[in-house]
Formats: sequence, structure tokens, C-alpha cells
Amino acid sequence: MIIVIANQKGGVGKTTTAINLSAACALQGKKTLLIDLDPQSNSSMSFVEPDRVNGGAYELFTELDKPADSFIYKTNVEKLDLVPARINLAKLEAKLIGDFDAAFRLRDRIEQIRSDYDLIFIDTPPTLGMITVNALVAANYVMIPIQSSYFALEGTDDLLETIEKVRSRPNPELNLLGVLVTMFDRRTALSKDVESHIRKVFGKKTFNTIITRSVRLEESPAHKKSIFAYAPKSSGAVEYQSLSKEVLKRV
Repeated sequence: MIIVIANQKGGVGKTTTAINLSAACALQGKKTLLIDLDPQSNSSMSFVEPDRVNGGAYELFTELDKPADSFIYKTNVEKLDLVPARINLAKLEAKLIGDFDAAFRLRDRIEQIRSDYDLIFIDTPPTLGMITVNALVAANYVMIPIQSSYFALEGTDDLLETIEKVRSRPNPELNLLGVLVTMFDRRTALSKDVESHIRKVFGKKTFNTIITRSVRLEESPAHKKSIFAYAPKSSGAVEYQSLSKEVLKRV
């Protein structure tokens, strides 16, 4: 199964979710691949030293004479592999303009490696450009992290409209896996009100698991570790373990 983690609104915990959900699924014995399509490459830096990377997501899209598995790297998590991002990924949108297969490039490349994995997660940039469209065209499911803040649903309509456009033509198999409430602060009424509103809007599509604000979650990428390696007994580790079980039930 291929799952895109998407939200064009930045700072909603998208990359944190990509890092820790993929690690959680791998720790449960699922052969997992994480494809980092965000030029900021934060997902990549949590698992692979930059000097180890010689080709990644940009080359996956552009060097079509090389097999897709040329750009896959082992991580420090057993059963978790990575296609890393580098800053050159920022040039990809311009590179794809005018190519007749632009929206299908990632789907075609993933087909070469799909059978090697139980789960493939794709971390996307905070935009609705061609990179995100490629991810949606390639995927079975999309997961939307939404921060429990005042402007939580801002921009969500645009993302849902893009999902529907992708479903109507290039990928009718794309479905909404679920909406994840992130950065939840149990001390504030605002967080609780926003969570309630999100559940009213998305109903059963909202995951039962909530990701609360956590210093450990914020610190772990700086130490180039998933939450399970950095603070395995923290609330973040417990929550992402719970989320992974929900995801595996839904797929």
C-alpha cells in the first residue's frame, strides 16, 4: 500500500508523522519504504547522514535510465528503507514542466519497486504543486495531518479539491485514509474545541489517536532519530505506535 502524507499548510506535523509512522510500521515487522519529496529533507536527515547520499528523490524522477532501487538507502531502523531528498529537489517542478508524463513519473518509478514493500509512505512538500500531484497519482491513500490550532482547517478545502481532481481522472483508486489531529495541547480549551470540530467535519475518517505536543518529538529529529530510538517511553512514541496500529487496520 502506498500512503501519501499531505497538507499544503506548513508546520502541522507532516514530516514528524512521516518519520515516526514509517518507523513504527517497520518496528511492527512491515517492510517499509519512506520516500522524502520535501526539498527541506527533514525526513531524510532523521535516518541517513547527508554525506552518504549520492542521488535520491530528484534523481528518481529524472535519471530514468537507472533502476528505481538505485536511489534507495538502508536506514538505522530495521525493515525501513528511504529514498532521501536533497535541496536539488526544489528544481524538480521546473524540470517536469512540459513533459507529457509529468504527473505519472513517480507512479511509474514506484511500480519497479512496489512488490518489495508492504508499505510505502511519501512525505510531501507544503504545496499543491506537481510534486504533490505525483504523490497523489501514485498512491492508494492520503493521510492529512491537521494541527489543533485556530486556523486548523485553513487550506484543507483546496487539498480535498485536488484529491477529488486526481480521483476523477488519473487515479480513481485514491482514497482518504484518515485525518490526524496533531500538536494537541490537553491544557487548552482551544485544542479540545478544534479537535471536536475536526471530528464533526471528517467523522469516522478522523483517527482515534491524537498526537499531543511533545518536547521529545520536537527534539528527536535534531538527534537524527525517530521517537522510538530517542525516547521510546515518551508519549510521542506511545501515540505513534497507536497510530500505526490504526493505519494497519485501515489498509
